[in-house]
Amino acid sequence: MTLATPTDTELETVLAQWLPTQRWFSAKNGAIARVRIAVREPLLAADDLAADHLIVVVELDDGGATRYQVPLAYRAQVPEALAPWALPPGTLPVACYDALSDHDVVVRYLQALEQSQSIGALRFRRSGSAHTVPTGRSRVIGAEQSNTSVVVGESLILKLFRHIQPGINPDLELHMALDAAGCDSVAHLRGWIELEAGSESGTVAIAHQFVPNGVDGWDMAMTSVRDLVAEADLHASELGSDFAGESHRLGETVAHVHADLARVLGSEPREVAIDAMRSRLDDAVRTIPEIADQRRAAEAVFDLAAAAGPTAVQRIHGDLHLGQALRTPSRWVLIDFEGEPVKTIAQRRQPDSPLRDIAGMLRSFDYAGRHPLADAAAGSQSQREFRATEWTARNSDAFCDGYAEVADEDPRDQPALLQAYQLDKAIYEAVYEARHRPSWLPLPIRAITRLVTL
Repeated sequence: MTLATPTDTELETVLAQWLPTQRWFSAKNGAIARVRIAVREPLLAADDLAADHLIVVVELDDGGATRYQVPLAYRAQVPEALAPWALPPGTLPVACYDALSDHDVVVRYLQALEQSQSIGALRFRRSGSAHTVPTGRSRVIGAEQSNTSVVVGESLILKLFRHIQPGINPDLELHMALDAAGCDSVAHLRGWIELEAGSESGTVAIAHQFVPNGVDGWDMAMTSVRDLVAEADLHASELGSDFAGESHRLGETVAHVHADLARVLGSEPREVAIDAMRSRLDDAVRTIPEIADQRRAAEAVFDLAAAAGPTAVQRIHGDLHLGQALRTPSRWVLIDFEGEPVKTIAQRRQPDSPLRDIAGMLRSFDYAGRHPLADAAAGSQSQREFRATEWTARNSDAFCDGYAEVADEDPRDQPALLQAYQLDKAIYEAVYEARHRPSWLPLPIRAITRLVTL
């Protein structure tokens, strides 16, 4: 006898309570008017375990609506190890929890990928002859903000895009292109899951190679910065943890990835979308007074960039920073090719200048170098500012040097465009920090002040 599962109505009531508590839920500041289950496909049905793959529509009081993926599993009682992923019990007839925390359900997804199955509106696609059911247990990665990734057997990652939109996700599209190019600076694709539901069809998950022994670029950079701050008498170049060599190699890696994307997906001269930068500036000015003070200077930066004329545009990473790079014992690997999560799929798939990725990495160096300033005592601000400037400049130059050696084109040779892209990124960061981490807001605000006075 199979386990009884809740009705749609019962689940919708409980989901309205549970969804706002999840870090990947993007409407935390909005009031939920209704949660509606749009798709419910059964994955497992046994006497002790059942699971469904749900697509839910969250309607807000302001009229907005967003679709989320919510795989759910059901047991008579949730095992203690899975309790952190449990939904509120409410009036449900069984215990219910996030299915991605359950190894048995994850294996079901991978088996469907291995066999290229169709389950209702879900289409499971395997990449080539790659084996997609590794041995070993699964574990959820806890650091992500907008997706949920599960590592299986330390050899494969299944990443579920929580907020789904129509169309192919750039993370899948660009992984396919880079695999076709033979690029070894990304994790190789193993498969993906599509939703086929008329005009709402799109990518809902991908599976790719797990990068073993990979160290996050942000963590490596912060170690170097902390050592520099602690060593009052040493320059950045004299540190045992000097990061400039890694920054140079990272620049080379980004240039190789850009070249592979251009070779497979093409490149063409085009005017940069400066109007979109101005629009983001207008939006930020309405909510952040400190940016309003810099508005005229920022507009002048964008005017200068607009006068630079056409530049080469192509498919790029779209949201590149130190946290999107892993250092393995042999190389750098870039991850998460989705683009900025606040943009639509259609916007993320638009070609753009490689300078956007370069600017994103330069802003990340600036964040890392100046991060200690956020909690520095007043008397030590001057010394830390000097060290932050030294570390940031050294690593930014090393990155651009590495990029130029591979690309045969130095990004610093287009100063007006590079400045505009960095300013646009700093404005994006300020809006993000104002909404999510107000204590960090001074970092991008100071960067905007510096960037408009270069």
